[in-house]
Amino acid sequence: MEQIQMVDLRSQYLKIKDEIDAAIHEVIDTTAFIKGPAVADFEKALQKYTGVKHAIGCANGTDALQIALMALGVKPGDEVIVPTFTFIATAEVIALLQLKPVFVDVYADTFTMIPEQIEEAITQNSKVIIPVHLYGQCADMQAILEIADRHNLFIVEDAAQAIGSEYVFSDGTVRQAGCIGHIGCTSFFPSKNLGAFGDGGALFTNSDLYAEKIRSIINHGSKVKYFHEEIGVNSRLDTLQAAILNVKLKYLDEYAKARQEAAMYFISIPLKLMPVNVKHLKISFH
Repeated sequence: MEQIQMVDLRSQYLKIKDEIDAAIHEVIDTTAFIKGPAVADFEKALQKYTGVKHAIGCANGTDALQIALMALGVKPGDEVIVPTFTFIATAEVIALLQLKPVFVDVYADTFTMIPEQIEEAITQNSKVIIPVHLYGQCADMQAILEIADRHNLFIVEDAAQAIGSEYVFSDGTVRQAGCIGHIGCTSFFPSKNLGAFGDGGALFTNSDLYAEKIRSIINHGSKVKYFHEEIGVNSRLDTLQAAILNVKLKYLDEYAKARQEAAMYFISIPLKLMPVNVKHLKISFH
């Protein structure tokens, strides 16, 4: 039996090969490999898609989380509340910045953090809550926003697995994952909902102040070339990746729909009724 990849990147590429190849060749022809026009074009397209005021590309999703915390001005020893169930990067950046991770449990059905436990974990040293939207499922942002407001805490959303997901508030307001808190972060790792042909990431914010700070930190703490006002990092989104992502963004909803349909198909079949050779089948999302 032929094995079907969980994320079949080759088949996905072949479907839009002409568009992808044209975008890559345009970057090569212009030789604008760093901060080329494709980066600004992709950021604008991402802003339009998500409805956020500022979408800012960076080198990868892990950097996005670190840059978000740096932009908020947290200091060594400050506490950051994170879910127990998440990828290492969520807590890794906290340790790198000499902050203290405080873990809270997650719901058994959605794997997102439990708001009541967030409130119990808050101390005088708490500064940030990082809700993780996992498997396309949004954390309970209405409750988390209320907690953050009561305790004057920042919210940095980890939306590495949820770009395009929507959260509906009790009043009917709809916001996209990553565009609800102070700063949102996502990843364009090849297997993500919106995957590049290498590493890539982005930050989202509706704050002009944070956007300016983020753009500076990403570029060695510089707003004007060779003038460095603060400590930053080197985490620019590669122009080639931006060009590829700008093409793939047009198909993001289609990719998400295919994933949902495949998931619902297998959810509907009791495991004991599956043929033996299907129980270990990898689902193709492309």
